[in-house]
Amino acid sequence: MTTHTAGKHTGDGTHRNRRWIILALTLIAQFMVTLDATIVTVALPSIQTDLGFANQLDLQWVINAYILFFGGFLLLGGRAGDLFGRQRLFLAGLALFTGASLVNGLASDSTMLVIGRGVQGFGAALVSPAVLSIIIVTFQGAAERVKALGFFTAVTASGSAAGMLFGGLLTDYASWRWIFLVNIPIGLVGILGAIRSIPNSKARTGSLRHMDLPGAISVTGGLTLLVTAIVNAHTWGWGSARFIWVTASGVALIATFILIELRTSHPLVRLGIFAKRTISVGNAVMLTFTGGLFVMMFFPTLYLAENMQYSPIEIGLAYLPWPLAMMAAGGVAQKLLGRAGPRLLLVAGLLFVAAGLLTFVRLPVDGSYAADVLPGMLLTAAGAGLVFTPAFMVATTGVAAEESGLASGVINTSQQLGSALGLAAISSLAAGHTAHLLTGAGPGASAASQSSALVEGFQRGFAVASVVVIVSALIAAFGLRKADFTQEPGDTGGQEAAEPSASVVHAA
Repeated sequence: MTTHTAGKHTGDGTHRNRRWIILALTLIAQFMVTLDATIVTVALPSIQTDLGFANQLDLQWVINAYILFFGGFLLLGGRAGDLFGRQRLFLAGLALFTGASLVNGLASDSTMLVIGRGVQGFGAALVSPAVLSIIIVTFQGAAERVKALGFFTAVTASGSAAGMLFGGLLTDYASWRWIFLVNIPIGLVGILGAIRSIPNSKARTGSLRHMDLPGAISVTGGLTLLVTAIVNAHTWGWGSARFIWVTASGVALIATFILIELRTSHPLVRLGIFAKRTISVGNAVMLTFTGGLFVMMFFPTLYLAENMQYSPIEIGLAYLPWPLAMMAAGGVAQKLLGRAGPRLLLVAGLLFVAAGLLTFVRLPVDGSYAADVLPGMLLTAAGAGLVFTPAFMVATTGVAAEESGLASGVINTSQQLGSALGLAAISSLAAGHTAHLLTGAGPGASAASQSSALVEGFQRGFAVASVVVIVSALIAAFGLRKADFTQEPGDTGGQEAAEPSASVVHAA
């Protein structure tokens, strides 16, 4: 009996050690994906100069190509893990992400970089759901799962902050190319470790015929065309034949996606899930919230570089309060959620974000970081920290256990696509306003006139972004009811709570 117990204890210890090795490997991948999302922001001005991006609208594709392919294929990535195995999905995504990082680091022109960023986004769409699924499957006990997700939260938050700082250091003291090349050793360690340690678990058997590839391709293609049309609207003309043709093609592809989802036996998204009010409202809030918020990762970077002459490392340090304030507010949100309820937290957080964006409407040409940038940065970050947790909670409330993964994937997709569409539309409006002012100034506009026009474009963009976030607050205030969050008898909250929790941490 004693021998048996010891052997069992040894076996349990080995299994426990392997679980934490698996966690470490998945967190390495998560750190890389999170790092890449913010490390690029600081390097944008240097990338624009070296690769000859014509203007800020072209430059935003460095961000949007990644976001579009990440958001567009995120649900397909989750489905692929169910069918082919989580380890295979993890390895495929990590290999794509690492290979694309090499291509980006060696990019010789803007087109090569944008295509590489799209491939990176597709790789991230495979890695991200695999990481969360592997953690959830590996840690079955509630206490250990909470601990594992706590590590996941810390890595995600630290990756965002580290990206700002490392981006500045690498760009300043080496080259912006190293913000991509640094992914290669990290990716290789993750790939080799995953081959040795992570089992290829599956949620169900299946084959390629159960993959909704037409759905994934049509929705991603449609959104890409819409973003392309919006980005080029001020150049083509909002009423031009080219704008109308590209927009109509995008709408047609999205309509095709809806038809595919309604008719296929294995849809990427079961559209009936949106019949539940919390899911539809939660996703509408996330789409509009991130649509307004994401300008904070673009306009301030250009302002600090072009108007305040900040170096990349200075931009990185200037952005550090953003993830730190968001982390602090996220902790407050988790403590207040039970008492205040998700609707109140959502509305309060969204109003903080809108107020923060409005502080930039009076941004001067020759501003001060402490007086003109930091206050708005802290307000928007604090508001965002209050919003993310209740937004994910709302969008996954009352979901059946078998569809918790779908609900989590849908809200993550809304987050990514809201960011892409919002940045495209608001940047286009800002650039259009700047171009209009420069046209009025004549062909020989002075450097001072150009700086003034650029800042006025930023001001217009921030004003529009604040309106979008206020709309998000109205959706939350009038679309949700207290009864939506009353637990029904018999609800266990077990599996249903597990995957949404993972999604919440991912958003941080």
